[in-house]
Amino acid sequence: MNSHLFELDNVTVYRGRVRVLDRLSLTLHAGEHVAILGPNGCGKSTLIKTLTRECYPATGDGQFTVRVMGRERWDTVTLRSMLGIVTNDLVAECTRGMSSDFAEGHRRVTGRDTVLSGFFSSIGIWAHHEVTPLMRQRADAILAQLELTQLADRPLNQLSSGEAKRLVIGRALVHAPTALVLDELANSLDLRAAGQLRDTTRVIAQSGTTVIMVTHHLPEIVPEITRIVLLKDGRVFDDGPKARVLTSSRLSELFETPIHVGERDGYFDASTGGHPRG
Repeated sequence: MNSHLFELDNVTVYRGRVRVLDRLSLTLHAGEHVAILGPNGCGKSTLIKTLTRECYPATGDGQFTVRVMGRERWDTVTLRSMLGIVTNDLVAECTRGMSSDFAEGHRRVTGRDTVLSGFFSSIGIWAHHEVTPLMRQRADAILAQLELTQLADRPLNQLSSGEAKRLVIGRALVHAPTALVLDELANSLDLRAAGQLRDTTRVIAQSGTTVIMVTHHLPEIVPEITRIVLLKDGRVFDDGPKARVLTSSRLSELFETPIHVGERDGYFDASTGGHPRG
């Protein structure tokens, strides 16, 4: 496989009339764990949608390049089977769709069904899906890897939002993707659930799957992530090793407010107010 997982050069993307990505250039490599960090509206989610072909660069802003695993052209179904993309929208779609079917009495959707549905890019398992013993074995292995075996037989509509998010991550991993992309998943989680999500992310990174995390919260960045990309106003503001980029002075510039950055046991946190320190 090409060592360049994603390559973007001079990419501009509009959402409606708003320029969200502005001549952005960025290369992400297979095997590295990266966090993409920036304030709301900086273009983080649009960047991910561009990589997965949900958004397309503007053609009137000069020549541009978007390559995924060395290729510029992809069938989107094939591409998305090779990339595990987990967003809050996907989690909401899965939980809403599966839980409503359960409520209507059509079927009993379990945690295992949620993971198995990744083989079919579906919301749950349906009568026309042929679930093989190998698929079940793989789903159970993912549940065990993410320490979710206790949720295998529980109905989805009886789970917390944190548990549902971790199951949808399992759904993305079941077909062994080249990379896992997590888009601001800790939003709305309480402290316990956020901690469990961090633990799950660490397990995945340690297993060898490339992890690309999109966030605007430093505590979500697990120790295994070594590279930080800062976005601001649709451009790369900074890009480099975690210790160099995650400083008080740099993040104060990024968020345009005084920020104090601290580090403990490989985790970073930030507080606002006062005078930033470098």
